[in-house]
Amino acid sequence: MTVGITGLRDDRPLVPAMGGARTVPSPDPIATDYLLLALRLDQRIPGLVDGYFGPATLKAQVDMEQLRAPGRLRQDAADLRQRLALDVPEPDRRAWLEAQLVALEAQAAVLAGEDLSYQDLVECTMGFAPQWRDDDGLRAARDVIDELLPGDEPLADRLAAWDRALVIPVDRIEAVCTWLVDLFRGRATRAFGLPAGDSLRVGLVTGQPWSGYCWFDGGRSSRVDINTDLPVRAPDLIRTIAHETYPGHHLEHAWKETELVDRLGRLESSVLLINTPECTISEGLADLGVSFAVPAEKEADLIEETIDRAGLPVAADRGAVRAVAERAAALRPARRALSAVSGNAAYLRHADGLGRDAVLAYLREIGGYDAASAAKRLDFIDHPLWRTYVFVYAEGERLLRQWVEDAPPGERTARFGRLLHEQVTPATIIAGSDAGRAPG
Repeated sequence: MTVGITGLRDDRPLVPAMGGARTVPSPDPIATDYLLLALRLDQRIPGLVDGYFGPATLKAQVDMEQLRAPGRLRQDAADLRQRLALDVPEPDRRAWLEAQLVALEAQAAVLAGEDLSYQDLVECTMGFAPQWRDDDGLRAARDVIDELLPGDEPLADRLAAWDRALVIPVDRIEAVCTWLVDLFRGRATRAFGLPAGDSLRVGLVTGQPWSGYCWFDGGRSSRVDINTDLPVRAPDLIRTIAHETYPGHHLEHAWKETELVDRLGRLESSVLLINTPECTISEGLADLGVSFAVPAEKEADLIEETIDRAGLPVAADRGAVRAVAERAAALRPARRALSAVSGNAAYLRHADGLGRDAVLAYLREIGGYDAASAAKRLDFIDHPLWRTYVFVYAEGERLLRQWVEDAPPGERTARFGRLLHEQVTPATIIAGSDAGRAPG
């Protein structure tokens, strides 16, 4: 495995290069048509394909074609779904393809002008229907934060001041990232194992709207970018690195390429698609995986060491740095719970038709956002590509956490490990069955 750190870049393309020189197995007709459908739909919905490491010939074929009409793409998805019952004997593979195709058909239908409600579109793309989070529960999370950060100023101002004190200088980020990746890789090796030859490169970039991103290029290789336009805070960097690398996105994609694509020949898994049920699993897995990389009882220790390695001013006072680390660890569950306010805001905006100012007020009142952060969050909610994706983080983690914690304590690591290897759907998780287990 190779870990490298690249220097600052602001010219990285928004999407990774597709279909390199890597040799991949030949896809069966179902996988071939699924890949073609995904690549064709991406031409109509730029950004739908988040990564492609399947046959380069299919990508070249689509690049040379004329754009397909949305109605034709919708029919292609429907026709492919009809073929699953006869052509895909494996129950887990058939269920996964069915869920993915429902999402693709729904998106093509919207493109074709069909009247699909926001709730129905969310359910199709997520693979289940996220529920409204009770405002009282969100206020309870705010109350916890209010107690941990007492003061007379508005909560948003207190949070902003707290966060500013934990920002890592840009010239220290590389060293901290290298150390965290190495630490989490070791922990993931012991808990879940690693596929042979995995490769990971972490880079610092600018000019992006996100804090971190994992680009999976195939061949067990990923590029993880950390955006330095946004403040990089010590507690957040810990979670970002675990989410994007081990045991999060990189490890999931590397294992699924090894198991599903190379061993089982399920070439449909050589394309990664935004706004499909696989994202509910992937983002939920990456968020939940943080708790395996950073057990709750060790979180304050890790935050303290991160602050030391980042050279933050508070590190000079040993008593103060310990208190800061413990408070940061105590804040995390409440801040994570409060992040679910984004889903409520999306329902208010797109299902109930609330105006921008009303939704901004909700984000500030219930979510505790300052004005600038609320506006940035609403921009994400309003974005055509991300307006349904907004649910996958909090709702995906909630769904998978319940499923993992339903297992006896001694079996939870192994249950999480299944998510790294298998084609599972939100419906499989909700049912709590073994329908998602891949053949041995």
